[in-house]
Amino acid sequence: MASETTDSLFRHYGPGYRWLATVTVMLGTISAVLTTTSVNVAIPDIMGAFGIGQDRAQWLSTGALAATTVGMLLNAWMMTRFGQRRTFVWVLVVFVASLMVAGLSPNESVLIFCRIVQGAVAGLLQPLSMYTLFRVFPPEQRGTAMGFFGMSVILGPALGPTLGGVMIEHFNWRYIFYVAVPVCAIAILMGSVFLPEREEAGERVRFDWQGFALLVTALACLLTGLSNGQREGWQSDYILSLFVIAILAAVSFVVWELRAPQPLVDLKVLANPQFTGAAVVACLFGVGLFGSTYLVPLFVQTVQHMTPYAAGLMLMPAGLIMGALMPMAGYLSDRVPSRSLIIAGLLCFAVSSWWLAGVDANTSFWTIAWCIVVTRIGLSLIKPALNLAALRSLRPELLGQGAGMINFARQLGGAFGVNLLSVILDRRTSFHSDALTALQTSGNSATAELLRQVQDLLAQSGAPPDLQASGALHFLARVLHAQAYSMGFRDSFLIVAIVFALGLIPAWMMGRARSKPESDPVLRFETRAR
Repeated sequence: MASETTDSLFRHYGPGYRWLATVTVMLGTISAVLTTTSVNVAIPDIMGAFGIGQDRAQWLSTGALAATTVGMLLNAWMMTRFGQRRTFVWVLVVFVASLMVAGLSPNESVLIFCRIVQGAVAGLLQPLSMYTLFRVFPPEQRGTAMGFFGMSVILGPALGPTLGGVMIEHFNWRYIFYVAVPVCAIAILMGSVFLPEREEAGERVRFDWQGFALLVTALACLLTGLSNGQREGWQSDYILSLFVIAILAAVSFVVWELRAPQPLVDLKVLANPQFTGAAVVACLFGVGLFGSTYLVPLFVQTVQHMTPYAAGLMLMPAGLIMGALMPMAGYLSDRVPSRSLIIAGLLCFAVSSWWLAGVDANTSFWTIAWCIVVTRIGLSLIKPALNLAALRSLRPELLGQGAGMINFARQLGGAFGVNLLSVILDRRTSFHSDALTALQTSGNSATAELLRQVQDLLAQSGAPPDLQASGALHFLARVLHAQAYSMGFRDSFLIVAIVFALGLIPAWMMGRARSKPESDPVLRFETRAR
């Protein structure tokens, strides 16, 4: 069929078309997110294969994260310029090519480049999927649609680390990139049939190269500064220069977008109080979500000495439960005010993070797992309701921009969350280490007793007398560091709880959105059918 629009596809396939479109975009989104998350467990093996350090390896994650953030804002222009079908198909073709090259990477530079491409694809696909579902479902079913979209985004992080661990254990890290290729092939075939082409044949929008360059500069400098500040020194010329450039680029980006005839980001969406409130919640939500997802596996591996596989198993049940709850939460968001569900979800996150602030090396596996389950229940309540509240407050011509902006806000919050919590963890650990060390005086009876017991054990084991005292002091230092590290984690979880609590303020201020169903193509089709 020539020039297939949403209307013509509904006429051809009937009401069942919306589910064909849903399966199509979900397959693409799951493939991109699955690959992005499964690579994280392979970083130690990649470091060993290429002989690189942590400072170089971190770009496998940081580069992809920055590209995902930028890609979410490119989505609106690409759909306007090329249409949903061509954007979806060709983005996935590029994604498959990057997967094949990544699996054959001869060095880390090629792999990092491929990861940046994959991150950009993930960023493009998520708003496109959300936009598609919003257009093909009627207003009374859009919450359910957002639930299915949320499920596709969540299944990737839930299954990715475990799948990556299995592939590494039985094959090697390169096979991680090949897993998604068959699914992508199916998504490409379905997208070329079931997704609409350009809805209108108007003037093609020129790409905003100036705005794009300013945005990339701001994000690259900001994330590089946050990632390297602890190592280089926060007051070093290098780090301060990066932050200054990031601020100048960000301000210039906003000024340019307000004046540009065809901006990369239409800031008109922020004139809507409902959407702006949702964007603020999404940003704070991203800080807490990505930050907690970073902290929990790190805590159980470094403090409780779990294996990566065990850490992945701890996260997987919560992810699967959330995937099952997401459609039900979406269904509920069609019948309950979005603000109520968002507030309930934020409270779940805040309470569970507060519980995690009390964990230590002796906390049981199932206690931590239950806390994670509560956080994922909160996520199930928030995500469909937040997307629904944000998009239904906008005019139809701004839906593409809105879908990109709300995902951009969440992703940007996530980028801040991971980097800031990493810094906070290091700073608080150093603070507690210094405080605990200051308490180890000759008058501290508990310390004296511990040193005596350790010396006795070393003597019984046959250690030379001149090594008994130094061995006991070395053991004390390790105990103090472990305790300080655990206390640093507890402080970090407490900060996550505070962030989610702060999210209650913009959530409470969000008003109820009113949709304009008369402009929806699905309603036009169903009205004519009746």
